[in-house]
Amino acid sequence: MEEIIRVPKDRIAVLIGKSGETKKMLEKATKTKINIDSKSGEVEVEGTSEKALEFYITTQIVKAIARGFSPEHALRLLDENYYFDIIDLEDFVGKREKELQSKKGRLIGKEGKVREKIEEETGCFVSVYGKTVSIIGTPEGMDSCRKSIELILNGSSIDTAFGALKRNRLSQDFEEFDL
Repeated sequence: MEEIIRVPKDRIAVLIGKSGETKKMLEKATKTKINIDSKSGEVEVEGTSEKALEFYITTQIVKAIARGFSPEHALRLLDENYYFDIIDLEDFVGKREKELQSKKGRLIGKEGKVREKIEEETGCFVSVYGKTVSIIGTPEGMDSCRKSIELILNGSSIDTAFGALKRNRLSQDFEEFDL
């Protein structure tokens, strides 16, 4: 099995890590082989069909690093309780660059406060990079995180998005009591 993933050139060094440590650790943890062409940005992940899950996880980690996550956050995907999702901003704004920058700014917020609040409320990690917003988290957290991001992208106020997060958290808390 093999897959080629395009990684932005400014993220290649992050994927490799200091003295190749990140790449080596990932290969060892997943029993895969990663070949990186730093000039083209192409990363080839090789694995065996017996290790299909490890191969898939490796591709997800490479994609997460490519989408702006630190290796520490991306490596959470080694835990079977964590998942990765990418939201394409062009699905919300089309090809309009000014609108894209505006939506990214709203999601990040002043000094990163909006993104931080979403992460805090959902337990997820969020990366706004290029033309995407990516999420790493548990299924429950990711659902809330995605909904709040989509509310903001669809023009809702930040307060409305945070209110929805609080309501969702409260409803999850009540579900734990089996009322």
